[in-house]
Amino acid sequence: MITVPLVRTYCLKKGYVDLPNKRKVHKRPIPRLGGVAIWLSVLFSFVFLVLINSDYPHGNGLSGIFLGGSIIFLLGLIDDLYDLNPKFKLFIQVGAAVIAFLLGVKIDILSNPFGDPIMLGLFSLPITIFWLTGITNAVNFIDGVDGLAGGVIAIISLTLGIVAVYSNQPASALVAILLAGAILGFLIFNFYPAKIFMGDSGALFSGFILAGLSVAGVVKTIAVSVLLPLLIFTVPIMDMSFSVFRRLLKGSNPMSADNEHIHHKLLKSGFSQNRTVAILYTFGIAGGAVATFLIDAHKIYLCIMLFILLFMLAFSRLAKFRRYKELKEARQK
Repeated sequence: MITVPLVRTYCLKKGYVDLPNKRKVHKRPIPRLGGVAIWLSVLFSFVFLVLINSDYPHGNGLSGIFLGGSIIFLLGLIDDLYDLNPKFKLFIQVGAAVIAFLLGVKIDILSNPFGDPIMLGLFSLPITIFWLTGITNAVNFIDGVDGLAGGVIAIISLTLGIVAVYSNQPASALVAILLAGAILGFLIFNFYPAKIFMGDSGALFSGFILAGLSVAGVVKTIAVSVLLPLLIFTVPIMDMSFSVFRRLLKGSNPMSADNEHIHHKLLKSGFSQNRTVAILYTFGIAGGAVATFLIDAHKIYLCIMLFILLFMLAFSRLAKFRRYKELKEARQK
């Protein structure tokens, strides 16, 4: 809440704005470096908590998550400023995933509810890279409507935090809640009509953090961990699967940007931006609720989700009132 207005002012001063085009739904230039505020908030809060608490429980792979996430953040920041080649972006993402893997963020065993755990062996590295880069880009794909990516990230973060608590992973739970807090502060300025976008820097960073948390012991210890990630990441996985298969059928690059995502389809069907966001929030909450139900934490999850939805609704109304007031003042002038 403190850093977003500072970043927004800087973007307007330097001209770092996202211009409207036929692929995007906004009609005016919007500052696009909100990811800087998200990254600073998460990293500063985590480092501060570690420094004041010598007994802080260090989680396996957290250094890999933050180092890889910071590399991804810098990649997204440069892309926001200079529009990098998609193949180069994917190459750097794979490199960040490899670094995270070497620092302990790895899928080396999968729980099997029907028998013994599945040992991945040599398949651990490619599967980990596929998951980290896939989820990172999937989260970035849904960043196309005001408040959508931020709300979905907050829902996933809270779900992962609850799962981490119930699977005795306090460090991972804290990181998940830090990200949720940073995103909720950002959402105050990102609900329709948005005053700032998170950009690739925010979406890619958040996606990598979420993917890393889901790997580094958060869901690996749950008996149905093969199913949990699919439920927790319902919205980004659903959108990315739809987008990739559609592009492959058309013979186009699966990583190329277009205006045929699920949120675009809903908008073209006549839904407003707020209703489009609400529909996809509902899918995300439903997936998270089922996931937490499987670990017997559904009551606390539903209570937290109710609070978050009321929070989002209140600030959504505030944003609408602010926009109405701005239009009224413009007419008077």
